[in-house]
Amino acid sequence: MPEISCPITQFYNCRVLKDHQLVEDYLYVQDGKIIDPEKMFWDAKRKPDFRIDCKGGIVSPGYIDVQINGAYGYDFSNDTDIIEEAVSNISKGLLLQGCTAYCPTTVSSRPDVYHKVLKHLGPREGSIENGAAILGAHVEGPFISPQKKGAHELATLRTAKNGLEDFDECYGLENLRKYVAYVTMAPEVEGVLESIPKLIESTGINISSGHSNATTAEASQAFKNGANMITHLFNAMHAFHQRDPGIIGLLGSSDSSSRPFYGIICDGIHVHPHSVMIAYYAHPQGACLVTDAMSAQCLPDGYYKLGEMDVDVNGGHVYIKDTNTIAGSIITMAECVRNFIKFTGASKVEALENATLHPAQMLGIAGKKGSLVHGADADLLILDENLHVQRVFIAGVEATKESVKFSEKM
Repeated sequence: MPEISCPITQFYNCRVLKDHQLVEDYLYVQDGKIIDPEKMFWDAKRKPDFRIDCKGGIVSPGYIDVQINGAYGYDFSNDTDIIEEAVSNISKGLLLQGCTAYCPTTVSSRPDVYHKVLKHLGPREGSIENGAAILGAHVEGPFISPQKKGAHELATLRTAKNGLEDFDECYGLENLRKYVAYVTMAPEVEGVLESIPKLIESTGINISSGHSNATTAEASQAFKNGANMITHLFNAMHAFHQRDPGIIGLLGSSDSSSRPFYGIICDGIHVHPHSVMIAYYAHPQGACLVTDAMSAQCLPDGYYKLGEMDVDVNGGHVYIKDTNTIAGSIITMAECVRNFIKFTGASKVEALENATLHPAQMLGIAGKKGSLVHGADADLLILDENLHVQRVFIAGVEATKESVKFSEKM
């Protein structure tokens, strides 16, 4: 609970995203949390100490990106010797973009990389000093399909024929418990399907199906075993076929409770706009906008790193050098939100919830992040009518270029 003596800030002249609609209302913040104004007025006999005029804008929870490999020249899998520098600068840069919480993502790597970097990617509170909140790492691979490896290095891929022992040797189960939000793995890889419930029980992490050639039957069993998400839907997976639609087929389940959350990259390159629309209208409550951005986000065209892979960035496209294999994106969450409306005709509320509420629900933290309910963290944005970010607040404090200092990798 907020300290009763802490200053109270009122946001006014705004439309607040709450209860799945934009409502003309006030929003009250105290000690980094959204508070109930009735208790403020009637129980504490308080009035706001500060008032912020939103100038008719939209007040939304801050964006949550659950899949981002790097930005501003830094890469979470490659910059292992300067990992704290990378985390600090990426977190602050993302905050100024309007992404107030995220899951730093590692691509398939050797065990020594995980044992070195995961402890730096664990949960930490968002603040002016820290930048965007970290929700725990997203570990993408290496228990994935060689046929659907995408931009992952083949030599790093593994099976789990020894069950939990292999996951422990690769990541360290204690590292999963302390520092990881979720892991992407392919259900059909030896040992994975049987290990999913054991991993969840022993570490508490979330599991996502991805980089996979799984059939619909295998994907369905993974969901029943606890894999509640699909990583970057349509990309690096069994293509849709009418007799076996693979992982994508889970969105067509007649039982809506059997449909997982799914990440989707709305850059217009990874997924055709028509495919985005098909997915959304199949399962709107599961959509989670992700960037899958890599180190070149917000930087000029050129050659960069994704893990140990050399990648070529040119005109918004990112490919493994000298190939036509897509290797992440350079889009921001704010651009994904606007693109989603353009691609689908969805409402502003729907687009915003795909970048806020749904990712929080997927991670099981919706009461704390991704919404403006009473008691939630006061990570919020003021947006204009076209959903361009005007102001950013983290734990109730405004983040500006003057107060949040960060640098690109030299």
